[in-house]
Amino acid sequence: MVEADIPAQHVAIIMDGNGRWAQQRGKPRLFGHHAGAKRVREIVAACPSVGVKYLTVFAFSTENWKRTQTEVSGLMKLFRRYIMKESQNLMKDGVRVRFIGDRINLDEKLVGLMDELELLTADNNVVNLTIALNYGGRDEVTRAVQRLAHEVQKGRINATDVNAEVLSSFLDTHVLPDPDLVIRTSGEARISNFLLWQSAYAEYEFINTLWPDFTASEFRELVVSFGLRERRFGAVLV
Repeated sequence: MVEADIPAQHVAIIMDGNGRWAQQRGKPRLFGHHAGAKRVREIVAACPSVGVKYLTVFAFSTENWKRTQTEVSGLMKLFRRYIMKESQNLMKDGVRVRFIGDRINLDEKLVGLMDELELLTADNNVVNLTIALNYGGRDEVTRAVQRLAHEVQKGRINATDVNAEVLSSFLDTHVLPDPDLVIRTSGEARISNFLLWQSAYAEYEFINTLWPDFTASEFRELVVSFGLRERRFGAVLV
């Protein structure tokens, strides 16, 4: 491996292990989700020190609706509380917040808070924090294709002009660069329908640490290690 100094401009994280962390302590799963929400603040704060401009976190997937009503309801309350509690800290730290995912199944109050936070932080540029909420990679691509098909049907785009770049412009993440590094905590080695299109050439790190135990120090180590990787993007380097 050839040493390099390639910063991870965009890091995406599958924040897994909250429930197990709580169960290990004899607590309900929601206790772990609250601990995990606090960890997000620390990781966001660590981004500038290692040159990470974009951070995307997987907060709630389209499949998470299958969990118990108690857990789902508790998570929705946690998201609302997080937005209300953290908005001023995010402003102070220059964090721009975006949400990706399908908002149609989210309650109106939560969607309103999401809209307000995006508007409030729109001019910030220290860190771009994207929160994937009711998000699934296949669902995102499906919605993008539906919007693209509508444009073709209306004659605003020619079918022969459709390529990967055009399709990408209809994704939820169209204003973001593709992730350079994807981290999954908790020891699971799967991507769970997260940023399927965007992560085609991302580097992956599957680590055993449960999300509430994932520290800024460990985050920095992974980002620094990424900078030493040789990335080919399908080519052969000489």
